[in-house]
Amino acid sequence: MGYAVLHLAKASGTDSAMSAHIERTIAPKNADAELTYLNRELIEFPEEVSNRTEAIQHRLDTADLQRKIGKNQVRAIRVLLTGSPKEMKQIEDNGQLDQWCNDNLKWLSDTYGSKNLVSAVLHLDETTPHIHATIVPIVTGERRKKKSEEKQDKKKYRKKSSSNSRLCADDVMSRVKLKEYQNSYAEVMNRYGLQRGIEGSKAKHVSTSKYYRDLVEETKDIKSEVIELQEQKTQAKQELSKVKGDIKGEKLKSVAVDVGTTFIEGVGSLLGTSKVRKQGKQIEVLHSMLEESKNDNSKLQRKISTVISNFEKEINNIKGNYQNEINEVKEFYEQKESELRRENSEYKTIFQRVLRWFPLVKEVLKMEELCKSIGFSTDYIPTLLTGKEITFSGDLYSEEHNTKFSTQDSKIRVSQDKGKLFLVVDHKLIKDWFKEKWEAVSQSLERRNVNNRSKGFRM
Repeated sequence: MGYAVLHLAKASGTDSAMSAHIERTIAPKNADAELTYLNRELIEFPEEVSNRTEAIQHRLDTADLQRKIGKNQVRAIRVLLTGSPKEMKQIEDNGQLDQWCNDNLKWLSDTYGSKNLVSAVLHLDETTPHIHATIVPIVTGERRKKKSEEKQDKKKYRKKSSSNSRLCADDVMSRVKLKEYQNSYAEVMNRYGLQRGIEGSKAKHVSTSKYYRDLVEETKDIKSEVIELQEQKTQAKQELSKVKGDIKGEKLKSVAVDVGTTFIEGVGSLLGTSKVRKQGKQIEVLHSMLEESKNDNSKLQRKISTVISNFEKEINNIKGNYQNEINEVKEFYEQKESELRRENSEYKTIFQRVLRWFPLVKEVLKMEELCKSIGFSTDYIPTLLTGKEITFSGDLYSEEHNTKFSTQDSKIRVSQDKGKLFLVVDHKLIKDWFKEKWEAVSQSLERRNVNNRSKGFRM
């Protein structure tokens, strides 16, 4: 049984980047452009609204808010609704996708209010079907108070009506409500074989880019750990060699003590003195201590062997995991590089076909670049490329002369001759027009220099 996936995130500003992703005005790399036509908007916009950004603003304008919206206030909440890839594929194959969408829309409307649900887009051009919904957090009721506010004298403030509408993302995304959303959403999705995720899990949603940045950092940490474990292994081997040397020395001492004990016992039996018996007892104590030392050394040796064995296993495991992760990252980037090459090849083929059927396209692109380099704004360029004449006042830049030339009410248009496009200013080709302006400036400078020289010879 797979998991139901529900992820909420506050949008910043106008959230234009996410709007571009959702509406596919910018094609994401992980989406199949040939399947984009399958995506569909599940919410019908009002008549005067044409996109997600306008839908958010329309809700704010018609919500009868009593307070002015703050500059940094959250205006919308992004909601991602999907499930485990295997189960979502099964839902699609069983023809249950439309019903799944309807159940998601009903849950969104019941949970956040139908008026606050301003957009919901089903994406089918990515690996797993999913819905991007947009909620405007318009709420009613008393706002949550901070502890510092609760301590203040209530008589100093007039209580506001709890029926007033207000914009408050914090109320919608409180910790208690987020938990309730996960529970209620899982209940609705249970009919599709999707269950709630592990409650209380510390797992957090991360973006793809952050995942691979973290993977690189983790790889660096693993390298450091491998080096540290190798140093510890070397140190453990050195300690083991030292212990072996100590054990060998203790054995030699043991032999010497045995010889001395035998000699003293022989003498004691002959002499039978109390002093000799006392020394014999001391020797027995020393024998006992030596035996304990041997046992301790043996235990230490076994412990060191176990530690070294564990270190070697850990190092081998880390090396294996590290190599697997490196291979996965390498495979991922190779796949992305292959996709980019395929996309570039497709775009190149499409462009060649366009040039075959519309050879003038290349000329239009050149003319567009020329107009930009000269200094025409985006307001003028589309008009010029349609062949219409414009009246222009301002500065025109010449790359050849590295100079701007001012003009007043010049007539400018793009003309076509034998499959070529030409920019014409005051009935002259732009190149000739620049040349004429440059000669006029040069002559003016030359006359000024002559006048200055002639003034210098006056008596």
